Amino acid sequence: MVAAFVLRGLCGARAVLRCSPAELLRAPRRGHRLTPADDELYERTRISLLQRESPQIMYIDSYSSRGFMVNGNRVLGPCALLPQSVVQWNVGSHRDITEESFSLFWLLEPRIEIVVVGTGDRTERLQPQVLQALRQRGIAVEVQDTPNACATFNFLCHEGRVTGAALIPPPRGTALTSLERAAE
Repeated sequence: MVAAFVLRGLCGARAVLRCSPAELLRAPRRGHRLTPADDELYERTRISLLQRESPQIMYIDSYSSRGFMVNGNRVLGPCALLPQSVVQWNVGSHRDITEESFSLFWLLEPRIEIVVVGTGDRTERLQPQVLQALRQRGIAVEVQDTPNACATFNFLCHEGRVTGAALIPPPRGTALTSLERAAE
């Protein structure tokens, strides 16, 4: 009943409908109709693709003994990379990593699938209770040296996985400069 009144208001009281009322309600409202002449006038067709994923995906551009370059932003010291943010991570070495220092990874939504841990210039063992706490919460853990952890994190993000990273800068002169700096 309401639809009939709306249609009468749109089409006039005595207008004859050529399509069903449901089709009229779904039809897009435009100020003008596009015709083939519009494309011929400009002699080109444009296609715009909209990304379904977030354009702001975390990528590690470079690292040094002082910190990391993440999405063009410099981060000094150890850091935790989350799907949409970077935070300072208050650890000095792999010995300082505790269950409490990983708590931010299981508090997030959407849930993080995997945490990549970079332990400096060498792969170090983490305490078993720390690894067990993460696995009990359904989070996989990959412990590597920092250079490999950075590469693994970038790869997993590129795959579209919900990934976190806990990174300690390598203490020695190990450094990877970004491609832009290497070109200069």
